[in-house]
Amino acid sequence: MTVADVDARVGDALEGVFEAVGRIAADTHAVLASAMRDGRRPMSADLAALRPGLHTCLTQYDLVSGIGFVATPGLLDDVPGWLEWWQTRADGAVHPLLLDLDPDHSAYYDYTHWDWFSLPRDTGQRAVAGPYVDYLCSDEYSLTLAAPVTVEGRFTGVAAADIYLRRFEAVVMPLLQRLPGPARLVNARGRVASSTDPRHLVGSLTKGPDFAAVLTGPADGAQHGGLHLRPCDGVPLILVTAAPPAGRP
Repeated sequence: MTVADVDARVGDALEGVFEAVGRIAADTHAVLASAMRDGRRPMSADLAALRPGLHTCLTQYDLVSGIGFVATPGLLDDVPGWLEWWQTRADGAVHPLLLDLDPDHSAYYDYTHWDWFSLPRDTGQRAVAGPYVDYLCSDEYSLTLAAPVTVEGRFTGVAAADIYLRRFEAVVMPLLQRLPGPARLVNARGRVASSTDPRHLVGSLTKGPDFAAVLTGPADGAQHGGLHLRPCDGVPLILVTAAPPAGRP
């Protein structure tokens, strides 16, 4: 199996989840735009219209453990912040995530600094955040796939989905193991999402290369310090392998 084959297979695995995120982004855009056309600011109750679609995504996409829309602070008229977020329990039941989003309270949860929110906000592009231990939702290592939601050119928040890392690795590790040498997948920050390289463990940071630039560069990737960095097909992850010897593709 070649690095191109692995890139394509990883892209296929995550593209389905990004498809779900895209559906939620489109539904959210419609809800927010409708309120704005009525000449008012949206309210948290408006976002209840997303729930049937969120519940459907949780049952249709095996990799997804939680999904929803996270509003940028100040967007809604009745609350300072909001997560319209639903997830599945171990018994398969679907339930909402309830957090204290009042900045005047000591238990306030400020989500704006997390990569899954800040990367789509700052770049205008979809992103893969993590892996990290998701203490709020599951206490499990997770990845979050997110995309910005904009209405009339204004950033309104992110549509996102959580994936348990163990489910992701069950899909991608067999692919990485078929490559001839150590390999790892990293996100735009250089954080390792999956690895067969004992020197670079899952969750650690890879320093040095500008991974964000690789994602927007040539499809065949770039070389850096003896490494080959290749963006995965259509999704914001990078496959890192040893650079081929001179004269070999």
